[in-house]
Amino acid sequence: MKRILATFAALALSASAVLAHDFTTGNLEIHHPASKATLPGQPVGGGFMTITNKGTDPDRLVSITAPDVSDDVQIHEMAIENDVMKMRQLPDGVEIPAGAKVELKSGGLHVMFMKIKHPFKEGDSFKATLNFEKAGAVDVNFKIEAAKPGNAGGGEGAANHEGHGG
Repeated sequence: MKRILATFAALALSASAVLAHDFTTGNLEIHHPASKATLPGQPVGGGFMTITNKGTDPDRLVSITAPDVSDDVQIHEMAIENDVMKMRQLPDGVEIPAGAKVELKSGGLHVMFMKIKHPFKEGDSFKATLNFEKAGAVDVNFKIEAAKPGNAGGGEGAANHEGHGG
């Protein structure tokens, strides 16, 4: 019985390690970079992740490159101004305060892969490089997840980003 429980525990731990994919550079931890599947002809894709700064100094995500999927990757923010949801590019990137966690997610801060070179297919992944002001560059893999209705990372996300050069 103990052998069965030990085997089950080992399988559970290895499965969670496969499902969660984290990356580290300096004092920054990047958790689960992901995107959503896109439709054929959809001009943009979204990117999401959580960045935790375990250091005592702030840092800044200044840019992202992903040449296999897009030659124009931008950091965006969605915010309500005068009761209207607006999206804007953050050309100076996004600050990662010391001791804080910053979520790039649907409806807030997020990554935009503009003029994507091919549709994002569920189950695939692609490489990207996150460039931080202090911690430098870190290579990550964005896992492509299922597009879910009402989730701005996939099919619906295109509707929210049609004016972005598609």
